[in-house]
Amino acid sequence: MRVLFIEPTPNPDALKFNVDRPLLRGGYRSFEAPEAAAEDPLAGALFAIDKVRSVFVMPEFVTVTIAPDGDWWTLKPRIQAAIEAVAPAAGQEAPSGGEVPAAGTDPRLDRIAELFDSRLRPALAGDGGGLEIVDLRGDDLHIRYQGACGSCPSALFGTLRAIEDMLRIEVDPALRVIAG
Repeated sequence: MRVLFIEPTPNPDALKFNVDRPLLRGGYRSFEAPEAAAEDPLAGALFAIDKVRSVFVMPEFVTVTIAPDGDWWTLKPRIQAAIEAVAPAAGQEAPSGGEVPAAGTDPRLDRIAELFDSRLRPALAGDGGGLEIVDLRGDDLHIRYQGACGSCPSALFGTLRAIEDMLRIEVDPALRVIAG
């Protein structure tokens, strides 16, 4: 496994590490704390590096978020080395990623998931992030940002309002989007 290139994201505390072979067979894996990564060798190796705060794994990249007082100059080579050492080797099958959960039986969820899959998630992945539908309670759609988006100020304000506007126009004018 090689890291082909490293991209900045809109979040100054997150970098996107693009790799040459799949890390997962579809889906994603998102870890916000070392305890959650206990069963995942790649995330565990990354959390073993001081200042790593979250790990978001997609088939073609890993986004790592560090503490605001972390130093990319010293952490970037250590993170790259961990990815290259622990990620699946050539010929080795990549593990399965988690699927985006179905969040209930409300018929609006199918349309929301379709819009997220076709328009929103690809855009967020381009910036090293993702989005999970947590649930829909009444008219309140609860989402969770992942990867670079998880602690990015623009995701928590501007992007959130853009998502809400899109869903109000294309799904239901009463929808409210809540990140948490």
